[in-house]
Amino acid sequence: MLDSYSIRNDFPIFERKVRGKDLVFLDSAASSQKPIQVIDALSNFYKTSYANIHRGVYALSMESTQQVEQCRTRAAEFVNASDKEYVTVFVRGTTEGINLFAHSWGLTNLNEGDEIVVTEMEHHANLVPWQVVAQQTGAAIKFAQCTSEGRLDLDHFWDQITDKTKLVAMTHASNVLGSINPVEELVPRLKERGIECLIDGAQAAPGMPVDLSKIGCAAYTFSSHKMLGPTGIGVLYLNKELADAMPPYQTGGGQIKTVDFSGSTYAEAPARFEPGTPAIAEIVGLRAAMDYLENLGLQEIFEHEQQLTEKMIQTLSVIDGMRLFGPKDTQDRMGVVSFKVDGVHAHDLGMFLDQQGICVRVGHHCAQPLLKKLGTQSTMRASVYVYNTPEDVDRLAQSIQEARAFFGA
Repeated sequence: MLDSYSIRNDFPIFERKVRGKDLVFLDSAASSQKPIQVIDALSNFYKTSYANIHRGVYALSMESTQQVEQCRTRAAEFVNASDKEYVTVFVRGTTEGINLFAHSWGLTNLNEGDEIVVTEMEHHANLVPWQVVAQQTGAAIKFAQCTSEGRLDLDHFWDQITDKTKLVAMTHASNVLGSINPVEELVPRLKERGIECLIDGAQAAPGMPVDLSKIGCAAYTFSSHKMLGPTGIGVLYLNKELADAMPPYQTGGGQIKTVDFSGSTYAEAPARFEPGTPAIAEIVGLRAAMDYLENLGLQEIFEHEQQLTEKMIQTLSVIDGMRLFGPKDTQDRMGVVSFKVDGVHAHDLGMFLDQQGICVRVGHHCAQPLLKKLGTQSTMRASVYVYNTPEDVDRLAQSIQEARAFFGA
């Protein structure tokens, strides 16, 4: 079991007051706070080792290059992505990872009449790129529905799969509902039918064990900033066979094998997909974040989130006028709880909670089609992580009760 009280000591931000009160941070699903180990890794790199990579024969450049490549190896180990099966590509985050695969693999392999299946619970980042690809290729998009409980309707999902299905793009865990999709069961069955699968791991990778050797998808991607690491860096894992056949998504220096006035040839993956100078220091910080998480234990983190989520569901559900979205139990569920309170607008409630030093997310959470299905335009979203405690949940519930009284709800 995680000792979140001790863990908080690693996070300098919890030393400050917000609105004169102790900080309660319940917005890690949007972006997590950073431990001193990550902050120091960034600072020390800039102080002692910074130089551009892959270009210099001097010591600093070679040291920087070595640190970047060590992080690439570390990232593959983090999700058990064998280098015989996967290529590990650094991207700016999940959004760029999905766009890279959509525009490189999608525009090359999808044609008129082909079908792309996505779920109703997708973040805009795993929907809009496929809309663009569909418009340009003539492929059609189909949507697998959610159940009333907020889980993927597996019967409806398989009803959408036909001989025309070429790709399934789905989230590993919903950023609104918290529900975890059974990708280890679905992807192998899809592969048997020759269907590729891209997995958005932005919410799953920070808080649960991920094993790509068991999932076996064509592409899996996540962001550093949601898992204690720096912003502006993420990882895209590509099936090696597919990656070898994919054209570059962007072009420039560092990805080239040969250049002539008449044309160019490209390096092998991952270099082919990493033009220009990467976010070198951020990559170093990402490695520190992965080390920190694995020292805590991904399974322990998952169980900690489930315990706090169960408490949050139980505590919030007894509040008058409360409407919770997503599964009512913690089975196959991440630490994300979305809700509405009758009589109090979500933005008003969010501002009230801010006055109490409580940070939550308000809005459509980049999932407008899902919220429309849920019958609302916006919700509150509270998300827990390694540094949250049961007292954080109690303060949230108490402040919501105070807000109801303040607004006369």
